[in-house]
Amino acid sequence: QVQLVESGGGLVQAGGSLRLSCAASGSIVSINSMGWYRQAPGKQRELVAVINNGGSTNYADSVKGRFTISRDNAKNTLYLQMNSLKPADTAVYFCNAHIIPKAGITLDYWGQGTQVTVSS
Repeated sequence: QVQLVESGGGLVQAGGSLRLSCAASGSIVSINSMGWYRQAPGKQRELVAVINNGGSTNYADSVKGRFTISRDNAKNTLYLQMNSLKPADTAVYFCNAHIIPKAGITLDYWGQGTQVTVSS
């Protein structure tokens, strides 16, 4: 059984910073790409940033220059450093990972989500 557990969300004023973490645990052989998604009320879930196991990253245009995605492969942990936060960043943030739980199988896992609220 594989679990992704997010932490670090909360309430922050516009211009502030937060750091999200996502720890993967359980039966894991290796982890391919990992990413952060977010879903605001009444909107579809959208990609925020992704990182592959080699460290290559990709960001949504709306967060480029403000957010930084990183991972610690030794700890199976994903991070999202969010700076210069805006009210438009308010959403539930979800961690996603493509995990190999055993040889020959790759599965898609999601965390439970963590709320980020940015006040104006």
